[in-house]
Amino acid sequence: MSFRYIDIHSHVNFVAFDADRDATIKRALDAGVAMINVGTQQDTSKKAVELAEQYERGVYAIVGLHPVHTSQSFHDEKELGTGGAEFTSRGELFEHANYLDLAKRPKVVGIGECGLDYYHDTNPRMGTNDTNKIQEEAFRKQIELAIEVKKPLMLHLRNPSTGSGQAGSGRSAYNDAFSILNSYFSIHTSAPRGNLHFFAGSVEEAKPFLELGFTFSFTGVVTFAKDYETIVKFLPLDRILSETDSPYVTPAPYRGKRNEPLYVREVVKAIARIRGEDEEKVRAQIIKNAEELFNISLS
Repeated sequence: MSFRYIDIHSHVNFVAFDADRDATIKRALDAGVAMINVGTQQDTSKKAVELAEQYERGVYAIVGLHPVHTSQSFHDEKELGTGGAEFTSRGELFEHANYLDLAKRPKVVGIGECGLDYYHDTNPRMGTNDTNKIQEEAFRKQIELAIEVKKPLMLHLRNPSTGSGQAGSGRSAYNDAFSILNSYFSIHTSAPRGNLHFFAGSVEEAKPFLELGFTFSFTGVVTFAKDYETIVKFLPLDRILSETDSPYVTPAPYRGKRNEPLYVREVVKAIARIRGEDEEKVRAQIIKNAEELFNISLS
């Protein structure tokens, strides 16, 4: 079976899909849509791997520790369950041995989502500097794991929110992450490439990552918000990937419904429209980009 589309960042491993997980995956595969389910901590990473191993083709996994899960300050019922019923956001420390075991599995194609998140409020028991230090430590350990297993990074980078007390300070999660990554590129000839998931930065924040060979993925938000048009037009087509980040940010015309990998087709249509390019050309290039970055075959 050949896949015409790929959702390179989905979360069908989350509890939001407990009632119809297999049906959701089957809908996508039957429509020629491959997917990569991304872990956010040990439990969701393990679930992503289990899902990938249930399917011969078209379902892959990425494993890692999300920056917001390095403290106990953030909980999302779509991800972790009501009251933490199935999973618990426990302020996880990155345990190399556990993630290494998962990362070595053949259906695992990357490490993450990892990075820096300056958007969410910090743990009230900790200061901002402490939170950032813990996030950076976990990020560095995952970069080192990616180097070890020779698999790309899935980056989660988010700038401060307006009114967070950090906005206006000039701090950029993108610039800080680049500085960290660049230190590895200067000493490792095999430093990993990667993808900037749900890229919401500026052209200037994107340029250094372009020089490192990174790709950038966009979600359903490009179907209804104009804020992303400048960066979608600026980036070379061979650096663009498509994602849903399901169950979040459902694209038009499905707004109001839970998002799922099948809807990544709308993201590809929107990218082509924004760039003023032939949709088939964009679709085919995105598939090629995913094959090259994640070392997978979709044709």
